[in-house]
Amino acid sequence: MSKITYESALREGCALLQAISIQDAELDAWYLLEHVTGLRRIDYMIRAKEDMPIERYDHYQQLLKKRALHIPLQYLTGNQEFMGLSFRVNESVLIPRQDTERLVEEVLKVCKDKDILELCTGSGCIIVSLAKLGDIKKAVAVDISRDAIKVAEENAKANEALITYIQSDMFSNVSGTYDVIVSNPPYIESEVVEGLMPEVKDHEPRIALDGDADGLKFYRILAKGSGRFLNKNGKIYLEIGYNQAASVSELLSQNGFAQINVVKDYAGLDRVVSAVYEGEIK
Repeated sequence: MSKITYESALREGCALLQAISIQDAELDAWYLLEHVTGLRRIDYMIRAKEDMPIERYDHYQQLLKKRALHIPLQYLTGNQEFMGLSFRVNESVLIPRQDTERLVEEVLKVCKDKDILELCTGSGCIIVSLAKLGDIKKAVAVDISRDAIKVAEENAKANEALITYIQSDMFSNVSGTYDVIVSNPPYIESEVVEGLMPEVKDHEPRIALDGDADGLKFYRILAKGSGRFLNKNGKIYLEIGYNQAASVSELLSQNGFAQINVVKDYAGLDRVVSAVYEGEIK
């Protein structure tokens, strides 16, 4: 086999992913090369024409072939950045999205010295970010998946965040009361999930995506159940789909919440609903 340079390896990677119409093929080819070699962009520019060690080339080819099967880039590198922090991810958890940073930004405005409960924590990216950046008093996070909890615990440890994790089907194993409840629940309509890109539909956990037929199953649970776990004038913050603001706002209004506010993401789409619980404290 002739020698392969970093430059020719990257060229091969781009061509392979482009040939099967992988979205952001050139970028993904680069990130996989960076992951395998440890080269930063500046290092690559200096060393592009150097020979690539054969074992690293073979590893790079293996990852490219997996990416060509539409396995998400983040599951291949094992990491995703969120709120400036690094999070481990695998197929047990949803890959953190930039859109969800909007939810964290809103909670950061009110969470200092507060007790926070997160439901549907997944990778733990939300609660870990709040614990690291928000100077909160207590952090508790819940997920139904034991495998997701394991990933979240690793992320808390890696980011030196003190968080109590509970395996629970929504509120079933939760106790105590909190100042803020936050959640990015599954909210995609079941039928819509089937039409998502294969990276999402075939590889991310469906349990973290599917919000039942109308996408509102978990918002009903959150709206109905949160009051029992909120302190007086406690707040709730929910990530929503772009077309769910009115429906989620109505569910909250029907269950004792007021001061309902909808916040858009940086693309101008409805992304976060917040509200204050003014119903009877049970």
